[in-house]
Amino acid sequence: MYEKTYPSKRFNITLAFLQKHITKSETILDLGVPNPFSKIMQDNGFTVKNTKGEDLDNDVSELLSENYTVVTAFEIFEHLLNPYTVLQNIKADKILISIPLRLWFSSAYRSKTDMWDRHYHEFEDWQLDWLMEKTGWKIMDSVKFTHPVKKFGFRPLLRYFTPRYYIIYAEKVK
Repeated sequence: MYEKTYPSKRFNITLAFLQKHITKSETILDLGVPNPFSKIMQDNGFTVKNTKGEDLDNDVSELLSENYTVVTAFEIFEHLLNPYTVLQNIKADKILISIPLRLWFSSAYRSKTDMWDRHYHEFEDWQLDWLMEKTGWKIMDSVKFTHPVKKFGFRPLLRYFTPRYYIIYAEKVK
């Protein structure tokens, strides 16, 4: 499958989706600070630059640079109050986004100890699709997948059958 197997089903699916749509000659601006998945992208030969932790709801200056050809936003948009403005200011023609989907049997995630680790949005797939369309992007490919947890109970059982993540590849409409 891959040269290296990663501990998370999500990482494996995300990497395969990235490899399907993006060449290693392209430069990626990964929204968010360096993280385990940006390291995986680099380990797999991609050139990755991360944002510096600025609040993208208020500061889109990094997006205005021309030093990237692709944007990735893996589990970022659910933390933003205003992903619309971010999408409007991206200079690249290609974007990959993954989001946790809203689950009917579970409320939005909210850390009790970290004020930044909260989900303002937990989208349904159609909501992200509409956001992309309204900001001038056309979705070229998408995948939904489950992410079971190793716990017992009714909700963990539902996670085996209910898609938790939605990943898209989109191109800017010219």
